[in-house]
Amino acid sequence: MSISHTVINGALARLDDYITALAGMSVALVVHLFIASPSYQNHTITIAMVRGRKSLIGVLIFISLVAIYVAVMLSLIAFTPLGDFVLIKLLGTPVEVAAEAKKALYILAFLPFFTGIRGFCQGLIIRARKTSLVSFATGVRVMALFGFLSIGHKWFYGAQFGAFALVSCVVTETLIISWLAWKTGLPQNRGETEKTTGEVLCYSFPLAYSSCLQQTIPLLISSIIGRLHDGALALAAFGVIRGFLFMLAGPMRNLQQAYLTLVKTRADNRTLLRFSFTISLCLGFLVLLAAGPLNQFLLGQLLGVETDLRHYLQLPLAACSVFPFFYGLTNLLRGWFSGADQTGQLGRSTLLKSGFLLLLWWPLVAWQPPISGIAIAISLLLTAEILESFYLYYQRQQQSEKIRHSAPL
Repeated sequence: MSISHTVINGALARLDDYITALAGMSVALVVHLFIASPSYQNHTITIAMVRGRKSLIGVLIFISLVAIYVAVMLSLIAFTPLGDFVLIKLLGTPVEVAAEAKKALYILAFLPFFTGIRGFCQGLIIRARKTSLVSFATGVRVMALFGFLSIGHKWFYGAQFGAFALVSCVVTETLIISWLAWKTGLPQNRGETEKTTGEVLCYSFPLAYSSCLQQTIPLLISSIIGRLHDGALALAAFGVIRGFLFMLAGPMRNLQQAYLTLVKTRADNRTLLRFSFTISLCLGFLVLLAAGPLNQFLLGQLLGVETDLRHYLQLPLAACSVFPFFYGLTNLLRGWFSGADQTGQLGRSTLLKSGFLLLLWWPLVAWQPPISGIAIAISLLLTAEILESFYLYYQRQQQSEKIRHSAPL
């Protein structure tokens, strides 16, 4: 699924005004991901909560409420003066980049209803352990994307062109996954007590809140680097790296769902830890190849990134080779807390790293350090992820100690 963003960046990088187009799409996605982030836990909530028709209705109510909220907020930014206030005044986005971002948000405002249903259907299929169907639907999405990119340039340009392609391929994926989920049917209830709608909402909203806070990280980073001396270039480079990192580190995100579905014993946990470590090493090595020997081929020839921009982001991209390891560890720990019904802890962990970035916001903007904006962006991104993983690990250890001390002798 993550390939979509990198492919779209490759198409935008081949436009005449590629810096503005890439920067506009980057800002639009950062804003969209922040506002729409509560819906990105839909598959996790479905896996954990749906045990029959009553709990299914509760989950669908939550998904509907979130989708309506997201669509309204995106529409306000896209179609009203609130957009200029948020993008220019709050985020410090250059005026021409903000205009491109708003054009992209015109189309992205329609996305939350489709991503909401997609996550719900993915959760049903994952719980049924037919995960190959999820891969099939996303494969169709990627293939459809190339078709939408080939025809979209006739009606759209710049960041809006990228938004059209993204929304179109997600709609295609949603239709496919919905049909597959309907064919799969509801997971069988193995004697487990169903949650009421109130209990589903009490479980789900802390997860949604945590997911929302997660997306403040790229939002805060964008608001910092957009105000630096190389703001437009840094935003464009940040969009390219985030798209590439989203593609390579994307598999680690699903470790949370894998933990919820598969881990029943300590042996299961050790197996998943080994898997996470192995995959993170492979993905980190691929990031190093993309930053070094394969830089010209992958970013230049395949993605169409201009030479100056490739050189500008090369070292920060290499530093991202450690990201998959900490990202994987964080998602395994998030899986443990989700399974233990301690979703509030996840909100606190993301609040911690958001607060860390807020503390650095004013000093960095006021000081204007004499280094590239993208180097600052990646340093902040990595530090925030490492901070969260250590915090969750510490809290996990504390919980284990409490369990051991409370166990009968």
